[in-house]
Amino acid sequence: MSSLYALGLNHLTAPLAVRERVVFHVERLRDALAEITRGPAREAAILSTCNRTELYFAGEEPAAAAQWLARYHSLQPDELAPYLYMLPTEPAVRHAFRVASGLDSMVLGEPQILGQMKDAARTAESAGTLGTVLHKLFQRSFAVAKEVRTTTQVGATSVSMAAAAVKLAGRIFPSLKDQSVLLIGAGEMIELCATHFAAQAPARLTVANRTLERAQRLAHRFNGQAIELKDLAGRLHEHDIVVSCTASSLPILGKGLVERALRARRRKPVFMVDLAVPRDIEQEAGELDDVFLYTVDDLGEIVSANLDARRSAVTQAEAIIETQVGQFMHWIQVRQSVPLIRALREQAEAARRLEIERALKSLQRGETPADVLESLSQGLTNKLLHAPTQALNESAGEEHQALANLVARLFRLK
Repeated sequence: MSSLYALGLNHLTAPLAVRERVVFHVERLRDALAEITRGPAREAAILSTCNRTELYFAGEEPAAAAQWLARYHSLQPDELAPYLYMLPTEPAVRHAFRVASGLDSMVLGEPQILGQMKDAARTAESAGTLGTVLHKLFQRSFAVAKEVRTTTQVGATSVSMAAAAVKLAGRIFPSLKDQSVLLIGAGEMIELCATHFAAQAPARLTVANRTLERAQRLAHRFNGQAIELKDLAGRLHEHDIVVSCTASSLPILGKGLVERALRARRRKPVFMVDLAVPRDIEQEAGELDDVFLYTVDDLGEIVSANLDARRSAVTQAEAIIETQVGQFMHWIQVRQSVPLIRALREQAEAARRLEIERALKSLQRGETPADVLESLSQGLTNKLLHAPTQALNESAGEEHQALANLVARLFRLK
């Protein structure tokens, strides 16, 4: 039976420059899952976000899985090894429960990771790589997360990346009511940013997306306007605040484009937040005068000062998780005993069939039913007790005492 593992890296073990090299893009996720399950994994699910890339899998070759992860992203195993963690069964279960509950997030208690884990499970299920063990792991993770969020204060005052971006913008601009906001992308993170920024009533809110229709749907909800990505070059200079989070594998805003926008703005400062991994905004753009560029890692450092209220609930959340880990490990152990139980039952069934055949032949020879039943019961009893009795007789010393205690427990003897 395969062992369960969690393999990956996150914001605590790897810098953004490394994390963005091992992102699994949505359009390639199913192919990646198919590939890993043809190799070292029997079951697999991949969680890939801006803060972490994790492979949850059942298999017997964890080292081969780590090599596959590096090779898939065109990296040498030695390049990736310093940033990876490989967690075996019980620590892997505990890790999954902590991740789902928001205890392992850059912003403690943030709720978005739970939705991302559900997406990872759905993708694995549709790809046919979510077997019995991983299905149970994810379902328990979701249940644990719900219990943590409803019985503790871990997420009560959660500060999302979107809220952190608004708070940081408020440090740079005296009032957001006088600023124009540009949101690039139309996914969940940008939707959250739109919600938070719109609450500050900015002078203008614009959504730019590759698909104009999606941009229009989001912009309409917040009385904003929509543009296509190809129009960014001519419109970037109109905005004081730029927040980008797309699934693009290449930067959308290069240093040259930002430079031209600054000239058109006559050096008025621009605040930029890049929430994408890989990055949407070239790192060099942040070196320009009058550009304040922040990444997801920067936001994580900034919001850490606001976490004290949530940390007080972590002990309670960890206690819930430990209880649930124990229950899951019991399920794993029972599942691992299934082949042994099946073999034991098959052996007992074979003995039963043999004694039945002998009894039927005895009845055909004319023996009395009482004698046949007596012989059947003695024969069946002797067969079932032969193996444990022989093991006891052949053992000695400490082994004999341990075996005697085990037999007494198995057969509930005083």
